[in-house]
Amino acid sequence: MSVIIGLTGPTGAGKSTVSVTAERFGFKVIDCDKTARKAAEKGTEGLAALVNAFGKGILMTDGSLNRKALAAAAFKDKASTELLNKTLLPYIVKLIFREAGNENSLLDAPTLFESGIDKACLKTVAVLADKKIRKTRIIERDGLSEKEALLRMNAGKSDDFYKNRADYIIYNNGDENAVIKRFSDILKEITEESL
Repeated sequence: MSVIIGLTGPTGAGKSTVSVTAERFGFKVIDCDKTARKAAEKGTEGLAALVNAFGKGILMTDGSLNRKALAAAAFKDKASTELLNKTLLPYIVKLIFREAGNENSLLDAPTLFESGIDKACLKTVAVLADKKIRKTRIIERDGLSEKEALLRMNAGKSDDFYKNRADYIIYNNGDENAVIKRFSDILKEITEESL
């Protein structure tokens, strides 16, 4: 039986170290942001469902999704964001299962819990890191100012949000070997449980 593990965590926590380790263990890594984009491509059932929920104003003249218009409609309040997640989630999950096939897979999903994608996972893992380390990583990775990095961090969820929801927590404060060891222990535990 194949295993699907959800991976999440705040920006700058260092999830990519865990993704690379999962690949080394033979897991297929699925980028859920890309999958969500595929689920709303022109001509898909997912896009039709979004139009049904938010109206034709979210479309470009060629019939493809206008992401800015969708963002304006879907993020104006909590109810609209919930409608977006509820509308598109079934199509994203269908694509995830199709992409995973019968392989062990790791879903790299920054909004794993908010979107409800965690329901497709056997277990969930959150990567956390100290705020100072996260800030430095974001500045280096995205070329942002300190102020911009802090704005991005503050827009995200708190560590407690992840601690209260994830099955496992990995701290990634720079010791890559410790991260790899912790994740490999988690994988062993999950795969042994699912046999």
